[in-house]
Amino acid sequence: MSLPVRHPGRTLALAYARTRATLTPADARWPARLAADLRELDADWRESAEVCADAAWAARAAGHSALGLLLPEQVTAAGPDPVTARTYRHLYLSGLRYDFRCPSLQSLVERLPAAARAGLDCYSRALYAFALLGQSRPEGLALLDEVLDQADEHAKTLHVLLHGLWLGQHLPQRAERILDLAARPPFAARTDPIVLFRKAGALRQLGRYEEGLAAIDRALDLLPPGDVSVHADLVRERSLIAAVGEVSLSARTSGGTQT
Repeated sequence: MSLPVRHPGRTLALAYARTRATLTPADARWPARLAADLRELDADWRESAEVCADAAWAARAAGHSALGLLLPEQVTAAGPDPVTARTYRHLYLSGLRYDFRCPSLQSLVERLPAAARAGLDCYSRALYAFALLGQSRPEGLALLDEVLDQADEHAKTLHVLLHGLWLGQHLPQRAERILDLAARPPFAARTDPIVLFRKAGALRQLGRYEEGLAAIDRALDLLPPGDVSVHADLVRERSLIAAVGEVSLSARTSGGTQT
């Protein structure tokens, strides 16, 4: 299924909604304003995901997480209209994801009424899969496959699934699944530093250290100038790949030498 084509005016309207939300995170009313903007546009789940993920990240980075502005009841209740309910759900679940609060995210989704849970949009289901994957729960893998069948290569959704796999250290075939996701069309150009970061860790796990170093070096080169939000994580991953690679090489060399 092909992705919907956006009219330029709609793209600008969504950009305006994102800007209004991310420029004033200290204003406690920004989630409600964002919900109103998306309701006026009758935003679909893809548009909501793209705007809400960025807004939730910006607010958290500024010390005004959506988790402190919305109540769990605003996520589990039906809400005044479907778009507002989905906006609050996307914001709150994204906040839990960025804080790595997998059990809380799982619990909140499972508190939804049965009808609401059955009708969850694809991005919300991806966030639920993230919570399960991040706890290395195997049922998360089945949900991941279901979400992929419906995601239409939506980049924000794939990022959520990658994040869950990256956290789920004990998942079977974890590294191979990360590499498969990292190779999908939205990431084929290898211009996303976060995807390359996840890929580098998977390559390290598989013992492909030179490829891992190449991936993390490209990720570092792609970071915006002065970006400190993930730079330290990338540098740690590079150091780990180099160290493990040296140990592996030393073990192979020592094993081949008679004394």
